Amino acid sequence: MSEPNALSQSSVSSQLATSSILAPTRPFYWSVRRELWEYRSVYLAPLIATAVFLLGFLVSMPMLPHHRHGLSASPATQQLQPFLRPYEVLEGLLMVVGMIVGVVYCLDALHGERRDRSILFWKSMPVSDLATVLSKAAIPLVVLPAIVVGLSIVTHFVMLLVSSFVLAGSGLPVAPLWSEVSFVHNSFGLFYHLLTVHVLWHAPFYCWFLLISAWTRRAPFLWAFLPPITIAILEKAIFNTEHFWNYLMYRLAGGMEAMSTGAHSTLLGGHLTPLRFFSTPGLWGGLLFAAACLYAAARLRHYRDPI
Repeated sequence: MSEPNALSQSSVSSQLATSSILAPTRPFYWSVRRELWEYRSVYLAPLIATAVFLLGFLVSMPMLPHHRHGLSASPATQQLQPFLRPYEVLEGLLMVVGMIVGVVYCLDALHGERRDRSILFWKSMPVSDLATVLSKAAIPLVVLPAIVVGLSIVTHFVMLLVSSFVLAGSGLPVAPLWSEVSFVHNSFGLFYHLLTVHVLWHAPFYCWFLLISAWTRRAPFLWAFLPPITIAILEKAIFNTEHFWNYLMYRLAGGMEAMSTGAHSTLLGGHLTPLRFFSTPGLWGGLLFAAACLYAAARLRHYRDPI
């Protein structure tokens, strides 16, 4: 065999090997893209919320120098509080919007395709039920947090530029504001909060909603919230205790005592304690429950017929 032929055959074989490695990930990638095509609210809702907040921030800009002059006799940290509060409000707003969008999406993700009978078409595609369910779980656990972080960084930068122009135009120093609003610190704090709370700690909620979406024939919102509320009521009525309800509230609150110490704000923030968080037994128990819900949702999708 000549050397050129040997080289061409080796290159073809290497390309086939590479394609065989990448092939399992391509259905998952296109499944995620399909979810974004079908559920545009995943990115439109945070964008609209950010635009409304930014409009309100711009309207309040003319009052910014007056607030600074009114606090001129206060310590430097207190002088910056009115200017730092909008950054914290934006982070909280985007996180709440992301949670609401994630819950609504999960409850409709598997139920909706059975309701409109599009599941018959998607089952004909060479994508496994598990890959489909994992792609749907990636929306609230990966895509939405990434959107929130990206929008927060861009909006913080715009807000900082506008605040600097307004302060400089009024003859006030802008260096303290730039030194306090650190993009590296803010971005890492927000990313850490979303990863620990909204992804890892809240994963059982999202996966439970996906399981309900795959199981129920109607009223997924009712079936998602009725069982835990019923269990809490029965426990209170029979045993006069509230252990289950308190655990749900503890889980919903995000396990803040395990995530960090000090302030809750990701901007001003508290001391991050990742080792303490990742050593929390409740975290790993919740992740096992989330994995079981995803597996059960995939099995249900395989056997469920259109509604």
